[in-house]
Amino acid sequence: MSEHTPDQPSASPATSPAPASSAANTAQQRQRASQLAQALRLELQKALIGQAQVIDDVLTALIAGGHVLIEGVPGLGKTLLVRALAKCFGGEFSRIQFTPDLMPSDVTGHAVYDLQSEQFKLRKGPVFTNLLLADEINRAPAKTQAALLEVMQERQVTLEGRALVVPLPFMVLATQNPIEQEGTYPLPEAELDRFMLKLRMDYPQQDEEMLMVRQVTRSSKADMLEVAPLRTLLQGKDVQALQKIASDLPVDEQVLDYAVRLARATRSWPGFAIGAGPRASIALVRGSRARALLRGGDFVIPDDIKGCALAILRHRVRLSPELDIEGLSVDQVLQQLLDQVPAPRL
Repeated sequence: MSEHTPDQPSASPATSPAPASSAANTAQQRQRASQLAQALRLELQKALIGQAQVIDDVLTALIAGGHVLIEGVPGLGKTLLVRALAKCFGGEFSRIQFTPDLMPSDVTGHAVYDLQSEQFKLRKGPVFTNLLLADEINRAPAKTQAALLEVMQERQVTLEGRALVVPLPFMVLATQNPIEQEGTYPLPEAELDRFMLKLRMDYPQQDEEMLMVRQVTRSSKADMLEVAPLRTLLQGKDVQALQKIASDLPVDEQVLDYAVRLARATRSWPGFAIGAGPRASIALVRGSRARALLRGGDFVIPDDIKGCALAILRHRVRLSPELDIEGLSVDQVLQQLLDQVPAPRL
């Protein structure tokens, strides 16, 4: 017994600092990740004036590994936002202009016959990229829209019986015009549910519009803001590191329960004909973790869930005909729900 006693004290100092140093290292990584995300936000705000909320929501989706549907009238900068994000992100960027005659193979790719080798070769479509801008997605018929379903969910495309993985990180940013309905095809519910967030871009405030007009009229490019001066702040591996750090942020059981209660409340809420499915609960937790990282928090709070709830739920619910006739919007009814479902106090 006496021979082994001297060993015991020396073992504990060697092992006890390890958890402390590990915790300090995690906190340091989290702080760096938060600073990088905030720097990215400031950079995007240089290109897109008066859309701070939309920028935060797009960064939330990027950090949470989700896809975004952006809705707004022409000229508000939907495409500019995606171009600016692509400029700040050193990965690959592709743009598809959706039109009524666009074929699914124009999105995913197809097999072509090579005369020299006398064999069929796979030609990959624009979907094999990191950031994919699906411009005016509701202009293409359902068959072409459905070409995005597999890649959005599984991060792979099946071509000629082969499953081909797209590069990671992968994010679809789709835009649509809510006013012009002639020659458009509404997105089916199955595809809408694949989008983590649906954002609405509104007109800027007067002072913001003044600033925008002043900057654009100084630009050499007709009526566009320049994205060339923006700095490239992160590469693909940096985005994946941000996503990993966000996914490890602690979420209290009460906060988790709050996210699930919000999604479940939409299914029985008076005024909704259709409520949100389980994907909404998952998106609320993923989105709130990204929000917490973006604000520099060490854990998720109920306000993080509230901050992204409208964007996550608005395309997953459908108003009852009575409220639709009364002229109420989905956002108004969702806001009532958010006000009335009790949030936990941490």
